[in-house]
Amino acid sequence: MSSIAGTKSGLTWAVHISVVALVLLWLFPTVGLFVSSFRTADQISSSGWWDALFPQEQNLVMRTADPDTQRQEGAQFVIDGNLFEINGENTAGTISAWGTSSRAISEYKPGDTADMGDDGRITVQANGDYVWQNDVEFQGRRGERVFVTAKAPPKFTLANYERVLFSGSTTDSMATAFFNTLTVTIPATVIPIVIAAFAAYALAWMRFPGRALLIAAVVALLVVPLQLALIPLLRLHNEIGIGKGYLGVWLAHTGFGLPLAVYLLRNYMVGLPRDIIECAKVDGATDFQIFTRIVLPLSFPALASFAIFQFLWTWNDLLVALVFLIDATGETTVMTRQIVELLGTRGGNWEILATAAFVSIAVPLVVFFAMQRYLVRGLLAGSVK
Repeated sequence: MSSIAGTKSGLTWAVHISVVALVLLWLFPTVGLFVSSFRTADQISSSGWWDALFPQEQNLVMRTADPDTQRQEGAQFVIDGNLFEINGENTAGTISAWGTSSRAISEYKPGDTADMGDDGRITVQANGDYVWQNDVEFQGRRGERVFVTAKAPPKFTLANYERVLFSGSTTDSMATAFFNTLTVTIPATVIPIVIAAFAAYALAWMRFPGRALLIAAVVALLVVPLQLALIPLLRLHNEIGIGKGYLGVWLAHTGFGLPLAVYLLRNYMVGLPRDIIECAKVDGATDFQIFTRIVLPLSFPALASFAIFQFLWTWNDLLVALVFLIDATGETTVMTRQIVELLGTRGGNWEILATAAFVSIAVPLVVFFAMQRYLVRGLLAGSVK
């Protein structure tokens, strides 16, 4: 006996372990993007996202107060204060080393005094307190730069999202690309569902010559790479006057999504109880009434399943958008294209890239989790009798 009642076979354990591994492989990058989107550039460069909840040692560039805040104490001119407060840090840190030059940022320890020649002497304490003294009056309009190595408590910020969504910058802003992507995705999801639902009902429950050939053609179209049709389809759009624009990309996504939609919905509708359809016909219902009042409500799991696939495909698409939508003006750019541009212009700003990437995946995550209970039911429809 290979298995005993009440125990799990080795294959079952292997399946469970594989599922857990796949979930973790998907979860870690997503959580990493989410956490990194709330961190500053210094925090991201100095530590990983998994250390975000713990104090981190960072190299910071700060300035003392301006010379116009100086006061005279005897023969000395003095400027004092706290580096963390003056530089707008919400929470204080603990300084472990500091310096007055970018080439020697750890030259001094807390409590040491640095002699800066004609610029005076400065003493910095571990809590950020400093005293800057000079024998002559301080000149200039800006304070002295101080390079500190400090262990700061965890800090999160919404500045990255403000910059990405509301800055209005053509370089960093994702707001325009976000609405452009919605403009592409919603019609490109709804249109093929509507067309495929009618076609699937016809292939499942209506008898007409050539039905088997149409079903075979739909299955054959599933294996045709969309790259083969991009250039011919673009030429057709240009010849009939559509050109590049939203209508062209809607039609392209509809054409590329219809074979899967028809195949998926047809398999589901074929599995519906025949008695219900026949009783409706006996009662005098037309095909349109049967379709709208019986088949469509019962086919909601399959509709939701394809809607998830089509939404995720069109939302994350770059190739079709580049060919049929995005022009030289950049006014119709989508989020995937905007992220590619950010990689070129902001390749070192990981906080901006992480925020833009999470904004891009946030909507698909919401759609998936809102409709995932229908996903498996729709995919398995028609596979088991």
